[in-house]
This record gives sequence, structure tokens and C-alpha cells, in this order.
Amino acid sequence: MQETRQAARQRRRRRRLMVGTTAGLVVTGLLVCLVMTMQPDREENAGRAPATAVANSQESRPPTSPGKKSSTPSPSAGSASPSADATTPKASGSPSASASASARKVPATSSLADRIRPKSTYQGVATVYEAGVGDGACSYGPSADMMIAAMNTTDYETSKACGAYVLVRAASGASVTVRITNECPLPCAPGQLDLSEQAFAKLAPVSTGRLAITWSLVSPEPAGTISIRYKNGSSPYWCGIQAIGHRNPLARLEVRTGGGWRQLTRTDYNYFLSPDGSGCGGAIRLTDIYGEQLTINGIALRADAVQSTRVQFARH
Repeated sequence: MQETRQAARQRRRRRRLMVGTTAGLVVTGLLVCLVMTMQPDREENAGRAPATAVANSQESRPPTSPGKKSSTPSPSAGSASPSADATTPKASGSPSASASASARKVPATSSLADRIRPKSTYQGVATVYEAGVGDGACSYGPSADMMIAAMNTTDYETSKACGAYVLVRAASGASVTVRITNECPLPCAPGQLDLSEQAFAKLAPVSTGRLAITWSLVSPEPAGTISIRYKNGSSPYWCGIQAIGHRNPLARLEVRTGGGWRQLTRTDYNYFLSPDGSGCGGAIRLTDIYGEQLTINGIALRADAVQSTRVQFARH
């Protein structure tokens, strides 16, 4: 009887072992199938991820020309930007730097002028003021030639008239060419020019005080060359840039950054500002109202120093 019970127990153990082994094999087989099924998806995803990363990198970075480096300085988180006040910088006695310019590019575009347009004649009045050394709202500093004028606020147009040469004619037939260096505030009316005493005297006696005139934009022959000046307080983190001595009025001033050319905003005191320092100390591109562009390299970031470019816009 005891042997019979022992034999029964042994048979039950063998059945449990056989069932356990079979179940283990089934589970193992299922796991292997599952792994084999998932493996292609993992490989496919692994191949797609790097391609997506490369595509995103190409979209976020503009293409750069071979051999050229970005001139964008790294901003300092703790640096304070100088205030964009309208104080007039004085001409610097620092030696002029030699800058190179690329070949001129004249796009086939219409005039970029606004209120003061080429081949247009404007009517107004000429008044007279004591110009002192010739400095004014355009922030050019003392003028070597006192054939200068202040443009009425409307036509001054946030300093867009600065540096423009205009031919002024009186009814008597007398004429004078003046350079705009200042702004004539209200009540100066549209069309009105406030001439220096020296310039007004070319049209009529200064005692006349007020004279009917016509005037038009000109592009003079002996215009010299353009210079660049950085505003007082300029640094790699904030700068103001000014062009001096351009034959034709400026339409744009741009600086080269890591993302390409960036157009700077013009102030009423005739500086173009880069409030975050982008492009400060790098290449500068000037565009006149006729669409001609000059790209200037080699201008050092030196505040209040007049640096020659040895280039000039074409005459029109």
C-alpha cells in the first residue's frame, strides 16, 4: 500500500515537471517572436532620427560663404547699453583707417528715395541762420565748407535728408549748392530751407531774411570720399554707425552678421543703431537712393574716430 502511494506521488511530480517545462518553452518562444517582430521598427527609427536632426540643423542655420567668418560679437549678459542720446560727437583727431570696399553693385531697381526725389523740383522759401562752425542735427561736427543748410522737419524725415546736396535757385537767377547738415524745426514749413549766412549771401543780401526759392537734389562732381564713424560709447555690445561725405543721400546702412545682412534703424541725429551689438566692428554695406551698394571692410570699432573708406557713390 505504501509503495502504491509513493508511485502515485512520483507520477504527479513528473507531470508537474513536464507541464512547467512546456510552459517555459512556450513563453520563451513568444518572447523570441516578439523581439524579432520589433527589431525592424527600431532599426528604421534609428535611421530616421539622425536624418531629422540634420534637416533641422540646415533649416536653422543660413548658408555661409566658404572662408568667411561671422563678425557677430558675443553679447555680455551683464553689459549696459549706452543711451541713444542726441549728443553730437566731435570730429576725432585719430588717424584715418584705410578700409577696402567691394566692387559696386547697382541693382536694377527704382529709386529708394522718399520725400526728396531725384529729378524733382521743390518750391519753398529760404531763410537764414547763424550756423556757427557748421555743426547741427546731422551730427557731422564742424563743417569745412559753410555752404550748408537746415532742412525743414517734414523733408528732413528722421535724418534721411542728412548729407544730401541740393541746388537752390532764387527768382533773380542766382543759385548756390548746399549740403544738408541740420534740421529746421517747426514752424519751418515743407519746402523751406534755412541757409547759413554764407550760403544765403550767394542768393541775396543777408538782411533780406526771407526769399522765395526752388530747389532740387544734385549729385556733385568733387564729392571726396566716404568716411565711417562709430558713435561715442560704441562697443561689441551696442553701437551707432554714421556715414559721412556720401555724394548721394543714404537709403540704408546694413551690417554683416552670422545670419546675413542686417539693416539698422536710423535715428533723427543721423546714426544707425545696433542695440544688441550685432555686426559692430564687421563689414558695412551702404545703399544710396539710386540703389547702388558699397560693401566696406576694415573699419575698426573705435568710438568717435573718423575712418576713411576711400570710396564714393557714382554721380547721377
